[in-house]
Amino acid sequence: MDTSTDAALGGFASAVPAAALTRALATEAVHAGRDDLAELGLHAPPLDLSTTYPSYDARAEAARIDEFATTGARPDGPPVYARLDNPTTGRFETALARLEGTEAAVAFASGMAALSAVLLSRASAGLRHVVAVRPLYGCSDHMLNAGLLGTEVTWTDPAGVADALRPDTGLVMVESPANPTLAEVDIRAVAHACGSVPLLVDSTFATPVLQRPAELGARIVLHSATKYLGGHGDVMGGVVACDEEFARVLRQVRFATGGVLHPLAGYLLLRGLSTLPVRVRAASATAAELVRRLEADPRVARVHYPRIGGAMVSFEVYGDPHEVISGVRLITPAVSLGSVDSLIQHPASISHRIVDASDRRSGGISDRLLRMSVGLEDVEDLWADLTQALGRATGPGTVAERPVLAEAVAQA
Repeated sequence: MDTSTDAALGGFASAVPAAALTRALATEAVHAGRDDLAELGLHAPPLDLSTTYPSYDARAEAARIDEFATTGARPDGPPVYARLDNPTTGRFETALARLEGTEAAVAFASGMAALSAVLLSRASAGLRHVVAVRPLYGCSDHMLNAGLLGTEVTWTDPAGVADALRPDTGLVMVESPANPTLAEVDIRAVAHACGSVPLLVDSTFATPVLQRPAELGARIVLHSATKYLGGHGDVMGGVVACDEEFARVLRQVRFATGGVLHPLAGYLLLRGLSTLPVRVRAASATAAELVRRLEADPRVARVHYPRIGGAMVSFEVYGDPHEVISGVRLITPAVSLGSVDSLIQHPASISHRIVDASDRRSGGISDRLLRMSVGLEDVEDLWADLTQALGRATGPGTVAERPVLAEAVAQA
């Protein structure tokens, strides 16, 4: 594609092979997807809101559409229709692929739309069986368990993945760190156990700042881009980082099902990536300090925090977790995570409510578990809010019940 065509598209950044990645992650976060801007005479990435694009050569358009239908490769030249491709969304995809170290990335309207496309792509090849490790995000668990897309799931622990594989297994899925317990999986070991079956890692909590699953053997990396990639609680999206071969199939599924990411969302997500390393590292430092204080607090039964660090903290309380939720004033009691402000929620009531209670317990999700997404506020202000909310949850008899509750928590 020459420069004049590129300029006409509003600066569509072509993908750069992952092997060419030589800059530090923080540098890539700022520049990936924007490398062509200076030669276009631009500083900020342009936002292209067009839904359709004019063409006076119908024969050429027919040939490009035929090629896309056959191969799923991005069309050369100007876009045809926004459900097929968009230059602004393409910039975000290019940037995310570079951060994850993959050949390509395909963006969708939400994380669940992204997962749906992955499952549909495998089912279309006659591979409807999925092997999965709990816990997963509640809606991911529900989609697999209910067979909503015609899939069949076998739940296992990481050590049982190899034995759970069947001839029709199309996917192995794990989430690490897991939602909401923050349990971690040895991605390299699971990838080895998968053999030729693709391993999907939901890396939403980690982001490419803390781990790059493709370097550990995963073929597919899933993000709810709504969370840390966007980072400000004002954009919804999902993205799959993968090799170009699989990306082509996902583009075909996206075009057919309509789960495309809106260009304004693509613009905001690209902007979010530029501060991703700074946000994740700052919030992680605060989270680590809160973990230290929570572990020493007699009102807290157990604290969950991953070895790789991060800004997510889960903890189980001796008192009523609902009182903690109702007691916070600075921290926002809301579902979701990854924003610049801190959020807290009760998974058994909200994010994992759709999962059967027995399945929640088998996945280590206690009814006393709280999940907190640590933002960029000062640690002292966050701790002051947490400690007063924990005080509200400590009712009469709580201290006397601690040994019994501790045993119940340990068995949950």
